[in-house]
Amino acid sequence: MKLPLSKYVWFDGKYVLTEKAQVPITTHAIHYGTSIFEGIRAYWNGKNLYIFRLDEHVKRFRRSGQFYNISLNFSDKEITDAIIGICRKNKIKKSCYIRPFYFVGDYGINLHVTEKAPTNVAIFTFPFGDLFNKNGITGGVVSWRKFSDNSTPPQAKMGGNYLNSIIATQEAKRNGFDEAILLDHNGNVSEAPGENIFIVREGQLATPTLSSSALEGITRDAIIKIAKDLDIDVVERDITRSELIISEEIFLTGTAAEITSIISMDSKKIGNGKPGDITKKMMQEYTDIVMNKNADYSHWLTEVY
Repeated sequence: MKLPLSKYVWFDGKYVLTEKAQVPITTHAIHYGTSIFEGIRAYWNGKNLYIFRLDEHVKRFRRSGQFYNISLNFSDKEITDAIIGICRKNKIKKSCYIRPFYFVGDYGINLHVTEKAPTNVAIFTFPFGDLFNKNGITGGVVSWRKFSDNSTPPQAKMGGNYLNSIIATQEAKRNGFDEAILLDHNGNVSEAPGENIFIVREGQLATPTLSSSALEGITRDAIIKIAKDLDIDVVERDITRSELIISEEIFLTGTAAEITSIISMDSKKIGNGKPGDITKKMMQEYTDIVMNKNADYSHWLTEVY
């Protein structure tokens, strides 16, 4: 899928034309997956462009590289300003996706990556709407397991980590499902390839703990906070595979996916086969928040203009 990229990208501290942002074929990240990225959304509400939870994304951006001693050679403020700036430079006045990433550059084939390894940083953006059908999607548990902290840090948003997501997605698509659900090394539910998962049972909202190898998602965290503010009972706990098909509701959360209902799991209808009441409530609350229609959460938004 070719993306409708913005005219300008931010590359190592400068705004350059997209076609000028190039790296050599000896770039370490191309060979070994030594790249770190974030996915960030900005929403146009007709008056301004609002970036959702920018501070949290920038903090995780740096933290992910620290797992591997990969240096982000710009301050958090410089990265924050660059993310805002790339939207301004491209005069973005529609909802968009922003992708900042940094990676080990021309470092040969050396596997001993240290803080001194050369890195490059880039940020690009493109218009973005719904990733999934908002009326609901189908999900299926795949045979591939989510990697665990015993082998690779699940809390690092590394390019190489997402090979696990790619192979899981391929299996789910072959099986006729819209999205995959991965189990952890203990056989409990972990997450989807690029999203966290929530279930509803008897009015209680539940999501797997981080010990299930689930990413500490920023949207996941937002939903937990919103649910508590709405006096909805929400817990983090182990979720068994069999619980999925007896849940009243299931939904996914993520920057790209936002709040997406799963209306069928492993070919079995969930609830009435439509987004449930709690899911719809979360979808509406989330939309109001990112569009700056809820003053209680305005601190989560950064104005671009």
